[in-house]
Amino acid sequence: MNHARPFDSAHAAGPARAISAQDAHASPDTSDDIARLAPWFHNLHLPDGRQTAPDHVLGDFPTSKWQQIAPFIPTDLRGLTVLDIGCNAGFYTFELARRGARVTAIDIDPHYLQQAKWAASRFGLEDRIELRLASVYSFARSREQFDIVWFLGVLYHLRHPLLALDILRTVTTRQLVLQTLSMPGEGVAPVPNSVDLLDRSALTQPGWPSMAFIERELAHDPTNWWAPNHACIEAMLRSAGFRVTARPGHEIYLAQPDPAPANVTASLRELELAAIRGAS
Repeated sequence: MNHARPFDSAHAAGPARAISAQDAHASPDTSDDIARLAPWFHNLHLPDGRQTAPDHVLGDFPTSKWQQIAPFIPTDLRGLTVLDIGCNAGFYTFELARRGARVTAIDIDPHYLQQAKWAASRFGLEDRIELRLASVYSFARSREQFDIVWFLGVLYHLRHPLLALDILRTVTTRQLVLQTLSMPGEGVAPVPNSVDLLDRSALTQPGWPSMAFIERELAHDPTNWWAPNHACIEAMLRSAGFRVTARPGHEIYLAQPDPAPANVTASLRELELAAIRGAS
């Protein structure tokens, strides 16, 4: 998961805004800055050896997650663009920028963007990164496209997760990296082309693509709305026009745009996106 507090993920709608240098003015003392910008959810290993969250409840996070994904990402990303959705303090943004990518990093929480701006200056990566106060839904009206879209710890915070995947299909040209909270189990049931209207018992069998709705809270976070099972995650990706290519670790999915999605699904997706964009 990529967020620690309620309303920290890139899920609320709102206009995009670039983060300026004065938004994250740093004092000369790194320790003072770390304390001033607390709390931290990303444990960043700074050039001077200090860490921003050394006592993280998840251990050395997100380094441990990155170590699972990194072998699946080209070491040379020069000439490629990346969109990091729900960037938090920027751990993944920095790793991808170090590999040469130009990264657009978004979050809806100004606090995290201030952390990322400050840390980018410490790593000397400001010229490779653009930070924006924005939501994944902002890209419904955008014509921007990115080679790689980084989408970790956000999907289950969204009230409209399939819409978000539909939007990301329009902006992803090469690869989607997805991580999401999920229900236990890796089973996948065979799915017929059509379910009988009068016999829907198949929908309750183990391994059927399903997603639990969380009306109140999970882990004391009211923005944890969904917990899909493995079959549902893959089915949603297919429905949005992606093809799963790898599973680097638990709850992590790599996918590519499917050049030949189902015609009916693609048509419906485009009609709904057109309505959101205000197109006729």
